Amino acid sequence: MSEKLKLMVVDDEPNNLDLLYRTFRREFKVIKAESATLAMEILDTEGEMAIIISDQSMPDMTGIQFLRKTRESFPDTVRILLSGYAEEQINCGVDEVKEADIFKCVTKPCSLPELKSVIQESVELYNTNKGL
Repeated sequence: MSEKLKLMVVDDEPNNLDLLYRTFRREFKVIKAESATLAMEILDTEGEMAIIISDQSMPDMTGIQFLRKTRESFPDTVRILLSGYAEEQINCGVDEVKEADIFKCVTKPCSLPELKSVIQESVELYNTNKGL
């Protein structure tokens, strides 16, 4: 059996972290972080994640800022931004999204089937990026 891909979820709301963990723990090694700062520390220790799902609204930095910081060290990681506010999606400028190399912006709350579909696409993209 091959090793599970690593999926990092970053959100300052514990209920969201728990929901994402429960949803994906069977398919992935899910690593939770309550802040972008903690997520950066975990990445320094754990190394590359296949997928990072980050909330946009966090106290220490925005999801876009965090995902942008991960791009240089982990170019193959697939980045997904979660946003609870439609206006954030509008303010989530195309240039910022490109700069952070964000694969998808998903509005919360989203249905689990929709999120699972995005994650499946992300796995396929990650495997392509890695030449698998």
